[in-house]
Amino acid sequence: MKRRDVLLGMGAAALARPAIAQPAQNRLLKFVPQANLTSLDPIWTTATVTRNHGYLVYDTLYGLDEEFRPHPQMAEGTAFEDGGRIATVTIRPGQVFHDGEPVRALDVVASLQRWMRRSPIGQKLAEYTDSLEALDDLRLRFRLKRPFPLLLNALGSVATPTPFIMPERLARTDPFQQVRESIGSGPFRFVASEFNSGSLAVYARNDRYSPNPNAGPLSLTAGPKQVHFDRLEWHIIQDTATSTAALIQGEMDWFEQPTPENQLLLRRNRNVVVEKLTKFMSLGVLRFNHLHPPFDNPAIRRAILPAINQADFMIAAQGPDPENWRAGVGVFTPDTPMANDAGLAPLMGPRSIERARALLREAGYTNQPVRLLGPTDILNPAALTQVAADLFRRLQLNLDLVLTDWGTVVQRRTSREPLERGGWSVTCTTFAGFEVMDPVSHFPLRGNGAGAWFGWPNIPRLEELRSAWIDAPDLAAQQRIAREMQEVAMAELPFVPVGAVASITALRRNLTGRIPGFAQFWNIRRA
Repeated sequence: MKRRDVLLGMGAAALARPAIAQPAQNRLLKFVPQANLTSLDPIWTTATVTRNHGYLVYDTLYGLDEEFRPHPQMAEGTAFEDGGRIATVTIRPGQVFHDGEPVRALDVVASLQRWMRRSPIGQKLAEYTDSLEALDDLRLRFRLKRPFPLLLNALGSVATPTPFIMPERLARTDPFQQVRESIGSGPFRFVASEFNSGSLAVYARNDRYSPNPNAGPLSLTAGPKQVHFDRLEWHIIQDTATSTAALIQGEMDWFEQPTPENQLLLRRNRNVVVEKLTKFMSLGVLRFNHLHPPFDNPAIRRAILPAINQADFMIAAQGPDPENWRAGVGVFTPDTPMANDAGLAPLMGPRSIERARALLREAGYTNQPVRLLGPTDILNPAALTQVAADLFRRLQLNLDLVLTDWGTVVQRRTSREPLERGGWSVTCTTFAGFEVMDPVSHFPLRGNGAGAWFGWPNIPRLEELRSAWIDAPDLAAQQRIAREMQEVAMAELPFVPVGAVASITALRRNLTGRIPGFAQFWNIRRA
């Protein structure tokens, strides 16, 4: 008998176990996500809403706790040999995809190979890897050119794109093309027949899912994933006042990202809890397109710095309460080991529109059009875009402001075309704090040209320093390299850091067990 047949039999045995009856109040959870779900492929896009969708449908080999220590999820464990140059990962038997096929090492290998093409830490792992192969149905082996100390952290990375495991037939899709099916082995099944982009996404509890009892503490993405709801509905509601009223009235259970005005109203309702997470603040970025004028000129990029006021961007995003945001922020998450003040002088001190205008003239700006691409339906990026638009008008740039829904922004920012063929000049967004804590997973800090995140900066020195950071012997050496990286970044400006915001969400008070972090739907239940 083939091992694949054995695994199928184990999957059938799992199906034969009686389902645990759920109390009526735990059958349905209604959630308002931060944005519309327009892409179902969490490898193709870095959109947070698609990453959150991914954690419902897919699973990862490892999870990370809030101290970023790896713990097994799909994996039973990993054995290292030859001084760390050989790593053999064993996956837990009996895991089954939503289409009924067993999870095999071949599926894992294909999924990781696709992920390594798109993820910053995955790309670095690929540089270290001589070969990655499936030894049998339950084991895969990395042969590395030299030890990669962050291997298990990479396999459990929470940064986008996340190393989700999908069936081999889907994982063989070109990573620059979108997978159109959502089939994983995660705690929920995506109900494709009920999906209506812009309105509703539905997930059903995966009865085949077996939580890993050895997955570590319940923290971030670590710990056993226990599902307490039979059905999860994502209701896409663009009007925040409507979402707020629905939460207050009990028509919705969870509003992921209320505006500052809505937060004040929600805090007054005794049936609602407004939670704030400040440990890993999200970094706001003003991202330049380095391929086309005017921001292909580094002097023009630097010219706007005297006019940038981080507090303006942050107040627009999260209101005047300074406990909800931070200014004086560099390219790394504040209050984490790599955060520093190197190169930030142009963002400090009195701000001057006049000085920035003069620098733009000196740099050769001659009224070239500037297309600012931004959303209207997702809180932080929308607010940052409005501040940037006002700033660019005051700088007398030839502004073309293009506002649309977030899903369209996610699609359109992939274009490398010049403006006359639908391209863009600058866009604003935020990155979760755990994505930009260090150089390895820091998407906007890459300087690898065509392989970089949208904007495609070509800054070889950033890439050299990134490699040196990974090989650094200790924390002090890493911090020295991080300082130099920030100095290079502030000179070449792949982006401008515009502050950091806390993560604020609102839930009905009768929901308990939520794991602090991003929107996750395991372990949460109704009291």
